[in-house]
Amino acid sequence: MKYVILQGDGMADDPIEALGGKTPLQAASTPHMDWLASHGAFGLAHTIPEGFPPGSDVGNMSILGYDPARYHTGRSPLEAASMGVSLGPQDIAFRCNLVTLREVGDDSIMEDFTAGHISSGEAAEIVGDLNRHLGGNGIEFHPGVSYRNLMVWRGGMEGMTTTPPHDITDQKIRTYLPQGKGADKVRDLMKASEALLAQHPVNRARQEAEKRKATTIWLWGQGRAPKMPTLKQRFGIEGGVISAVDIINGLGVYAGLERVRVPGITGYLDTNYRGKGEYGLRALEQMDLIFIHVEAPDEAGHMGDLEKKIQAIEDFDEKVVGTVIRGMDRWPEWRLLLLPDHPTPIALKTHSSDPVPFVLFSSVERKNSNGLGFNEADAKKTGIVVKKAFTLIEGLIKGKESWTETSL
Repeated sequence: MKYVILQGDGMADDPIEALGGKTPLQAASTPHMDWLASHGAFGLAHTIPEGFPPGSDVGNMSILGYDPARYHTGRSPLEAASMGVSLGPQDIAFRCNLVTLREVGDDSIMEDFTAGHISSGEAAEIVGDLNRHLGGNGIEFHPGVSYRNLMVWRGGMEGMTTTPPHDITDQKIRTYLPQGKGADKVRDLMKASEALLAQHPVNRARQEAEKRKATTIWLWGQGRAPKMPTLKQRFGIEGGVISAVDIINGLGVYAGLERVRVPGITGYLDTNYRGKGEYGLRALEQMDLIFIHVEAPDEAGHMGDLEKKIQAIEDFDEKVVGTVIRGMDRWPEWRLLLLPDHPTPIALKTHSSDPVPFVLFSSVERKNSNGLGFNEADAKKTGIVVKKAFTLIEGLIKGKESWTETSL
């Protein structure tokens, strides 16, 4: 038996007036996801438990079968694992975004939480200088992918409140700065970065190229290293993960999944969609399970760009889902789980906690077509609601009966 998880990050949305009351999933052409929905177990799943922020760390932890209430400590420790940065029991990891602020002082506004989707090479130069000038005394800066970087506070504090920068686009930052025990240290580092970045050669070059500058760092998503059993320990299976995003690859580390590297994947709308599908199929020749994650729909949602979100969904459907489905006939028995980790509504430009459509498909338990498509409205029509999405992994690995008993 082979197992596949396909995750289109942030695909779910709310009805949009410009689409005649449809969602992007309803408006997009998605024949492959629709086929799965019409022939599999289809409904809505709560990937974000009550009381948890609707982040990709929480949503994807649920998708991989881990109860966030038991295992979640923060998103940044997962990113640290992906980057090969070891954390001791008293160490705290923070996501370190490179961001663009508009205005100065108390009137500063979060203009762009990606600093114009700064390149990984440019970010590495900046983060290296941050480490040289602001690091030391337990503070370390580590480069990641594009605007997504890492700070580690050895022996630090984690009990403060921080805010994801993608939640406050076009808002004044004053009321969203870190608060609580240890927050003074974090705010001081953020403030100190402004002077360093103001004259940085990378920013001068970006300004000359009429690109947005990285004006400061934004520290958030802090936490200690979690303790999680691997999927092999739980189910006796070997697997791999394909993603351009550190948080997903870090989850893979803790789940015991091998990172499958694919050329040309970016975590953005220009990613190598088809390559993800093709490399996923190749990985399944040696593995039991492959988890393929695509970030592009989420990025478009954060941008508030409806056209780009529909395009990202259609690319995901044709080049990832379609590629995988067309290649799975080489195995007589396989199961597939398809869903987003959370909605990223265009109107909000950030995540929400609403349930998302999911489909659990089995090649040996294929249903007759129900005529439904993979979208929020049709998923609701089925009446199937999985309150604890982390139990879906049971259905994927053990089969439909196990999933029905534990999840509905």
